[in-house]
Amino acid sequence: MVSVRVPASTANLGPAFDCLGLALDLYNEASFSLEGQGWQVEIEGEGAEGLPRNARNRMAQAFERVHARAGQPLPPGVRLRAHNRIPLGSGLGSSAAAALAGMLAANALLGEPLSQADLLQVGADIEGHADNLAAALLGGLVLVTQHQGQVYAEQLAHQPLRAVVVLPELDLSTRQARAALPKQVPMPAAVANIGHSLLLAEALRRGDLALLARAMHDQLHQPARLALLPGAAEAIAAAQAAGAAAALSGAGPSVIAFVEPGREEAVAAVMAAAFKQAGLAAREYLLDSAIEGAKIIRD
Repeated sequence: MVSVRVPASTANLGPAFDCLGLALDLYNEASFSLEGQGWQVEIEGEGAEGLPRNARNRMAQAFERVHARAGQPLPPGVRLRAHNRIPLGSGLGSSAAAALAGMLAANALLGEPLSQADLLQVGADIEGHADNLAAALLGGLVLVTQHQGQVYAEQLAHQPLRAVVVLPELDLSTRQARAALPKQVPMPAAVANIGHSLLLAEALRRGDLALLARAMHDQLHQPARLALLPGAAEAIAAAQAAGAAAALSGAGPSVIAFVEPGREEAVAAVMAAAFKQAGLAAREYLLDSAIEGAKIIRD
């Protein structure tokens, strides 16, 4: 039996589309034990009412994918107990956290035949992109690149960050958010995003919120996605006006704002008010960046 603890994550951080991820201190926990026949899945917390309780569960699929990659047969039965705290479809990496939990548990129970690099590649194949997954795996701020089909992840220096995340009651799947993206972008927009991404990394390294607020401007993905999210553009603007650095968290619908300590409630209030003005209730999370990534606990 093994247990896994996996952090939430935020990706893109404005301009660094599919390239940057940051782990956050909100955690899912799951235990896997080899017993019984087939999959026995128990879920509490976020998604308890709607997530599959069979082999279609994301954790189960990832567990099985690791066995296939390692060339090992599946055990006769697995009992999975999950306690989810990361809200589903929120832009906080719930899908990546689920995949990572299944992968890490399977690899541990098999005696760790796959390296960290192997797991990153398997996770990227499952997710379609690796920014959230890499941040949850390694912890902290992580840069993800691809070369000749291989995924690479590098941890970057950053100062501790305090974040406000406001999640409106609005369903927007990652698939919908990606479908809205333009197939081509103007050269000036691409160049602007390269510059802002470089500035973003430097602002995070320094912990300079004023510089971060300027760096988080994006022209590649946010304009198309904000059109699908009533109140989100206004929430970002309100957070910036209140002295925070704000952007969509991943594909949304949540908005994340990095704030000075002591300003959390004030910034959360103006962001929630923007969504309320658009007719949407919202949940608020006060989070810190998580230095450590996912952990395996052997029982």
